[in-house]
Amino acid sequence: MQRSGDSFPRQSARTQRFTLGHPRDFTVSPDGSRVVFIRSRAGDDPLSCLWVLDLPEGRERLVFEPPGEEDIPSEEQARRERTRERAGGVVAYSTDRNVTVAAFSVNGKLFLCDLLGGDARELPAHEPVFDPRLDPSGQRVAYVSDRALQVIDVDGAHSLQVSEDDPDVSWGLAEFVAAEEMDRREGFWWSPNGAQIAAARVDEGRVVTWHIFDAVDPDSAPRSIRFPAVGTRNADVTLHVLGLEGSRYEVRWDREQFEYLARVVWTEHAPLTLLVQSRDQRRTQLLTVDEGGQTSVAREDRDESWVELVPGSPTWTEKGQLVSTVDADDTRRLAVDGEAVTPPGLQVLRILHADRDVVFVATEEPTEDHVWRWSPSDGLERLTTTPGVHDATEEGDVLVITAATLKTAPTATVHRGPNTLTTVESHAEAPMLAPNPILFSAGSRELRAALLLPGGREPDEPVPVLLDPYGGPQFRRVVRSRNAFLESQWFADQGFAVLVADGRGTPARGIAWERAVYRDLMTPALEDQVDALHAAGERFPFLDLSRVAIRGWSFGGELAAAAVLRRPDVFHAAVVGAPVTDDRLYDTHYTERYLGHPDENPEGYRSNSLLEDAAKLERPMLIIHGLADDNVFVANSLRLSRALTEAGRPHIFLPLTGATHMAKEEAIAENLLLIELEFLRDALGIATG
Repeated sequence: MQRSGDSFPRQSARTQRFTLGHPRDFTVSPDGSRVVFIRSRAGDDPLSCLWVLDLPEGRERLVFEPPGEEDIPSEEQARRERTRERAGGVVAYSTDRNVTVAAFSVNGKLFLCDLLGGDARELPAHEPVFDPRLDPSGQRVAYVSDRALQVIDVDGAHSLQVSEDDPDVSWGLAEFVAAEEMDRREGFWWSPNGAQIAAARVDEGRVVTWHIFDAVDPDSAPRSIRFPAVGTRNADVTLHVLGLEGSRYEVRWDREQFEYLARVVWTEHAPLTLLVQSRDQRRTQLLTVDEGGQTSVAREDRDESWVELVPGSPTWTEKGQLVSTVDADDTRRLAVDGEAVTPPGLQVLRILHADRDVVFVATEEPTEDHVWRWSPSDGLERLTTTPGVHDATEEGDVLVITAATLKTAPTATVHRGPNTLTTVESHAEAPMLAPNPILFSAGSRELRAALLLPGGREPDEPVPVLLDPYGGPQFRRVVRSRNAFLESQWFADQGFAVLVADGRGTPARGIAWERAVYRDLMTPALEDQVDALHAAGERFPFLDLSRVAIRGWSFGGELAAAAVLRRPDVFHAAVVGAPVTDDRLYDTHYTERYLGHPDENPEGYRSNSLLEDAAKLERPMLIIHGLADDNVFVANSLRLSRALTEAGRPHIFLPLTGATHMAKEEAIAENLLLIELEFLRDALGIATG
């Protein structure tokens, strides 16, 4: 419910950008009788609860409500930062195979919940508890505490502990680059029969140590972080299979050639399976593991640039068929046993589920995501048709589809076969503004773009332009989803024409489009923003191209800085949020994928660095960075500020005390928008009225 006197910045901050209250993280029971999910009680309630939806009647039951949130373990804080989790309470859970019981942690304590009766109880675990996961039978819970892997029976008896005295070694945790860049947040995996666990042993002794200081509290000690900076050594990751009866063996593969453990899959229908990747990311091997730890190569992929890691790939069907993707015909195609089963032009984004058939998300148009199904008997079927962004969870004949459009917030509906059973209620607040983006293709490269106007209407006189991109790999801004444009519309309503464009390097446009940024991240990205602006100016003559600003965060912040430093003839002001200004200050897996190892491509690193351009600044620049950011360290912005100062270039630097890369604290999130607005108005000479 909107509050009296709310402004949009206040409402957006209070609701964590309207993410609170949405139902999410669905799990369907194999018998199709219930759906488990997470949702907070209100759109401004940060504590997520655990719910059960009984089918077919569609009755919801609250099965666990956290009492509050106090002490969050450091591992959990890091996991939330890696997943960009904005809520608290029950933010993740696991279930047994039959989805009758769930395990989760709150405040570092371990809880077990009966999903049939709704009773929850605390188990006497070693605290703090991190990442608890039930075995398939529901008789035991594995979790991590103080870098040790623990197993506890549901009756409270401890049955396994794996740890070492070395503080650099952890068991059952995902290392930084796996969690941040590979979409692998797990560090252990139950066997299908629940008798064994495959666990990652991570030795960070050779990883460089960086420090984060609490500058407002000089008495506090700095927080030390093992950060695999580009060109330096990664954590040493091995995989071990642990039997609950005491057996143990190490899984062996060529770790000198393939040092990244990208995926681990252990299903009923196939052996323990690994996906490993070379340091230069040009090769991956899919390995199956025998009972003694020996591996066999089931498949190898190579690419002259890099092999993309696709979420959900690889996996197996119930008949033991390997499901993955192949890159062919400028398309990422679904593959079964190595053979492409989807056509050219249908870009597979992620694999959701595989049993008798395969459910996945793919797109033929990069502004939309749709759910598809492939089966060996019926072939390919599109399950969603409304223009928008879709996701799904499936088990048996029950399918939960989440859909968002330009007019609606995400909505979850439950289907059994062709029938819609019910809609899962959302408690999210409705924003006080309604975006009205004009979607179009800009320029010769048909850049997907959106233009938002004051009040959603064409103005009678010229208006200044604000570019609001991300513009980099792995993420799209121009999608048919209302919530994607809320902030952009608010800036538009303050008197700007806001242009959002996705350029080369962004996903869902084909392999060549993604690879266009190989060895040079910034040049194509910046060229495409300029081209989108000029194309928009030709199409919409009311755009005042003599007053153009740009704002962005993370890669978008880096792009904004490059815009005013390298193209001051086009851009007249920039808001630069949490930018990477020197790629040597970012991590190995992301940076080396695009720029290679710095010893092999020193010129690429030099030309991509913003520090080299500091002396060129002639436009107003506002730099914003959280001092507690452990993804893009504040050293990036500090070095840029120092270079600008040494060159005698005035600028504004706004440090955010205690803020991480998300900057989700309410007061900060609200006032950042207002500070940005004031800066942009002043920089472009816009009267406030």
